[in-house]
Amino acid sequence: MPAKKRVNPPQTQRRQPGRQPRMRPEPETIRAGYRGSERLAGKVALVTGGDSGIGRAVAVHFAHEGADVAIAYLEEDDDARETQRLVEATGQQCLLLRGNLATPARCRQAVARTVKRFGALDVLVNNHAQQYPVDEPEELTPARLRHTFETNLFSFFHLIDAALEHLPDRTGCIVNTGSVTGVRGHDTLLDYAATKGAIHAMTFSLAKSLADRGIRVNAVAPGPIWTPLIPASFTRKQVAEFGSDTLMKRPGQPSEVAPAYVFLASDDARYITGQLIHVNGGGHISA
Repeated sequence: MPAKKRVNPPQTQRRQPGRQPRMRPEPETIRAGYRGSERLAGKVALVTGGDSGIGRAVAVHFAHEGADVAIAYLEEDDDARETQRLVEATGQQCLLLRGNLATPARCRQAVARTVKRFGALDVLVNNHAQQYPVDEPEELTPARLRHTFETNLFSFFHLIDAALEHLPDRTGCIVNTGSVTGVRGHDTLLDYAATKGAIHAMTFSLAKSLADRGIRVNAVAPGPIWTPLIPASFTRKQVAEFGSDTLMKRPGQPSEVAPAYVFLASDDARYITGQLIHVNGGGHISA
């Protein structure tokens, strides 16, 4: 029997990247009964965009697997503190790093503070992003284009540059957040999709560049995932229909994406580099 199309409650938020407690229903960060198996025991991870959505889910799953976590975020203090609470409830440590990562200096500072606090950095998860739909291509201004690339792409390079001094050879790991839009394109998220396509290419290229050091570089390409960025980006009607065009006829939950990051960061994936894992409900092959 085919999946039934689901309609989300119409809603919007005024500012990106949005606040998780204002969503109805709230995204699921980790499924009830999830049990870690120490796959990241003793590791230190830096997760950007870790205050909510996919970033929060990754941080919490990493903690359940035994990692201490630093989360970088823009300005959503309440959401960030909730992530910290969820991480620390597992018995692991969590460092909050507030600030805009659009500049190389801020990226270097985030990495330096992580290493100072925990004494190491084993896993870098580049996850933060912003997106701004336009009805027509002509609406995409040079300033908006520059801002999107500085936020979504250039900062990934800056963070990686800062992290490579600390990521250990043979065991260090980078996981980038791409998107189904970087594979299929998007009719209104022109600059966002372009940055995601570039992140995929960057992942493949860095995997080649860092292979001799044994530092693995992979990416996860989420499809329509129920995060605060959605009501902060789209109209009420678009939010209501969000995810209904996938084979599963619904958006995914952050809890359904984060295990892919756990896998790529763990020794289970020690023979995997330069790969892109799709987690999108079949969105990349749907009509």
